[in-house]
Amino acid sequence: MRPLSHATLTLCMFGLTTLFCPGLLAGQIPPHTAAVPGGVVVVDLGPVSDKAPEARYRKQRVMVTRNDGRWQAVVGIPLGVKPGRQSLEIVGQSQTLAFMVSPKHYPEQRLTIKNKRKVNPNAEDMKRIRSERGRINAALRHWEPRDRVETGFSLPVQGRLSSPFGLRRFFNEQPRKPHSGIDIAAPEGTPIRAPAAGTVIERGEFFFNGNSVFIDHGQGLVTMYAHMSRIDVQPGQQVAQGEIIGAVGHTGRATGPHLHWGVSLNDARVDPAIFFDDLETLLESHVAPAR
Repeated sequence: MRPLSHATLTLCMFGLTTLFCPGLLAGQIPPHTAAVPGGVVVVDLGPVSDKAPEARYRKQRVMVTRNDGRWQAVVGIPLGVKPGRQSLEIVGQSQTLAFMVSPKHYPEQRLTIKNKRKVNPNAEDMKRIRSERGRINAALRHWEPRDRVETGFSLPVQGRLSSPFGLRRFFNEQPRKPHSGIDIAAPEGTPIRAPAAGTVIERGEFFFNGNSVFIDHGQGLVTMYAHMSRIDVQPGQQVAQGEIIGAVGHTGRATGPHLHWGVSLNDARVDPAIFFDDLETLLESHVAPAR
């Protein structure tokens, strides 16, 4: 049995009977869950019935799976959530289910960007950014019903982890939003592969993210790929796990060739490392110094 993290033990000690401990879960549950900002928590919804219950967190519909004769909500926690008590709404019922979010500290990263417009966009840039933001938000909030969602990801690219998830970032000494994915440094042109089966729901060339692709995996699980040198897929295309979707580049706001890979669950950006069995190996000694 996988040992429980400190955050998981905290959850279990609160005595909330609506919660399962992640070390006891199997099936469609990601290998590593923790109730922290940028993490994933699993909430028990009761015995399996003919129809899966619909659950919402912060007004966003969440993934519901069947495990050991129980319905379970798999909930992504946004990076900006403050530690403390959170509520999960069960649609059509008067009750809400509570869970606790524990604090987590993420380190800082300071980057120097030569193109000053990528740090302080001009008025014309801002007009473009606002237009693109709607497309990006729509892709990250996409919901597609699916009975089973595959959460056993493979790495989308072979390379070095150059920036982990959650970093509090400073561009040219100016604070910006926390790092909402992981950066994998690799030579330009290195193939990028789908980490799991899904449907391409958006692609384009964006001001900050450069050439980007969004893949829907079902029930609010969406993955994003940014700074690509080329894109090999089209919206509506079905992709299999391991299928090439494009190549590594440094388009958009990037200091060198790498893949920015993001994972969104119920419109919350969560740590991609959650979806891998060997979390320690993925993170061990691979973080490069900030450039």
